[in-house]
Amino acid sequence: MGKLDGRVVIVTGAARGQGEQEARLFRAEGAEVVVTDVLDDQGKALAEEIGALYVHLDVADEDDWRAAVRRARDAYGRIDGLVNNAGVLRFGTLVDTPLEDFMQVVRVNQVGCFLGIRTTTPELADGGTIVNTASYTGVTGMAAVGAYAASKHAVLGLTRVAALELAPRGIRVNAVCPGAIDTAMSNPAQLGPAADAAEMSRALDDLYRKLVPLGRIGRPEEVARLALFLTSDDSSYITGQPFVIDGGWLAGVSVI
Repeated sequence: MGKLDGRVVIVTGAARGQGEQEARLFRAEGAEVVVTDVLDDQGKALAEEIGALYVHLDVADEDDWRAAVRRARDAYGRIDGLVNNAGVLRFGTLVDTPLEDFMQVVRVNQVGCFLGIRTTTPELADGGTIVNTASYTGVTGMAAVGAYAASKHAVLGLTRVAALELAPRGIRVNAVCPGAIDTAMSNPAQLGPAADAAEMSRALDDLYRKLVPLGRIGRPEEVARLALFLTSDDSSYITGQPFVIDGGWLAGVSVI
């Protein structure tokens, strides 16, 4: 028996990184998974490998959301869960951030999450779940990621409001707040076929050994397990909450 047997779950940004690991784990736990992304080749390959449905989805596009929800409903007859995972990150100080770059981050991270909730909820089964991907930077500040932090703070607000509004239907809405995770967002070497992603991962571990109490960067599989917990009945009395998964980074600074 899998933790998600009989459930149908949409995962956004699922072609790689955290979304890929969520799709793999959810499928292994018995869910029918709808893999969505703008990276069509990678998304289709993953869906074929794990026996899932792939749907192209730009999360900032309202028409794409309508089409994705319709495809999921037509394929499986129901939708039980949504993981709003898709996101983008841009580095730069606030005063050096062009409005166009700021709005791109907001459109994907914040508007994409809003559209996912708004479009999926009418088709979501009573007792369903929504997991939004916020961030460590959604609960604290971090220099050089102003647009990202602002959008992730907004995701937490959306999570809390949605949890209140959807509670009468038994729909639970929570947020995962990852710290530094070893995905292409933190480790761009994963994007280059000639780059040594494993070597970069070791370098990131060395960097975060000085910053994070647990002494390493996080793994996308670890975030996937948290998303599974919040999607399964193991979290049946939890809603409206942010769950920080950051190796203890937020706990503070050690001086010993």
